[in-house]
Amino acid sequence: MAYGLPAVNQTTLPYQVSNYTTGLPSLQNTSISSVRVTDIILDDSHKMFEELGGWDALGTILYENVTDPNIRGTAKPLMGNSKTLPLINEIVYLLSLPSTLIGDITSSPTQYYINIVALWNHPHHNAYPSNANEQSSTQQKDYVQTELGNTSKIIDQSRALYLGKTFVERSNIHPLLPFEGDVITEGRWGNSIRIGSTVQKTPNNWSVTGSNGDPIIIFRNGQGTQTSEGWVPTIEDINNDDSSLYLTSTQKIPLKASSTSYSSYNTQPSSPNEFSGKQILLNSGRLVFNSTTDHLLLTSNKSVGLNAISSVNIDTPLTVVQSDNILLGSKNATEPMLKGNLLITELQSLLTQLILLTTALQAVPQTSAAATLVLSELPKISANLELTKSKVNKLI
Repeated sequence: MAYGLPAVNQTTLPYQVSNYTTGLPSLQNTSISSVRVTDIILDDSHKMFEELGGWDALGTILYENVTDPNIRGTAKPLMGNSKTLPLINEIVYLLSLPSTLIGDITSSPTQYYINIVALWNHPHHNAYPSNANEQSSTQQKDYVQTELGNTSKIIDQSRALYLGKTFVERSNIHPLLPFEGDVITEGRWGNSIRIGSTVQKTPNNWSVTGSNGDPIIIFRNGQGTQTSEGWVPTIEDINNDDSSLYLTSTQKIPLKASSTSYSSYNTQPSSPNEFSGKQILLNSGRLVFNSTTDHLLLTSNKSVGLNAISSVNIDTPLTVVQSDNILLGSKNATEPMLKGNLLITELQSLLTQLILLTTALQAVPQTSAAATLVLSELPKISANLELTKSKVNKLI
């Protein structure tokens, strides 16, 4: 009995063709073959861009047969909405399937490519030169050792293997260490999505709470500081990775928050590294939340805590705080704030009475000099009272 791709060749494809595309006799013998990528069309600057269909040719590869380099051709990506673009010298699978001429010429197939063959089982690249014997002595040793079953240990970042115009091989890109039941998608540069779960008694740091099978999703972009031993698998580290998004259920994530001062609370919330339960953690060097057409709303069943080492700044033409009780300076604040307009009105009344009093005291010889001095200052104080009111802050 055949398994995997051989089974697809022997059973699935002939069955599908014979049952659903009976008008395509030339596709009855559709098989999967492997080819080496020699070039890929990524923009309109490619010399074969127009010849192969213009913008419809994006992602199209030029290839040579792995066993016979004289056999060459082109192939399109199999899926239009999900692409893994191969590098030059990577090996891909080919399928012969209907072309855009299917309505007119039912026997006209087109080559499509699917999965990149994981020769090195590594997310960074899986390229292999057309003739390994022509490579440098360092590379020859690497390829020969791998063919003998050893782990590919790429330590020379200046290897001559051509991968593309801009793709520069790095020796410090580590694959993710998988755990039972994981669904993992990895990019070539330490970016990944893990759809996983709590798996106790493993080296990951999110399985110390909850039960096996509790779901978690981890988005990670950039592995942060890593060793150059890129063949050694790694595990996500929210404190080391460049940018991370964690969606948890029961897990406790050991996030080292920049600030954990919650002295404004009577009952302080759990620190981020102590909370276990469903939460979303977003961690990066800088966070920007931007709304272009409508509101940015933050709501919470308990509180919204703003915590920063330096300051909390608000720059806006209008700031409205509606609350039944506002404490400034401390959660234990007890001194009430004064109402500006009411206070000015009361002080104006007091000054009016003082002016009347000092005017009367001017007529008394014993108090005349002192009254005259005070009376000269009272109108100035009265005039300056309006200046004590804030032009931007208001109270009810």
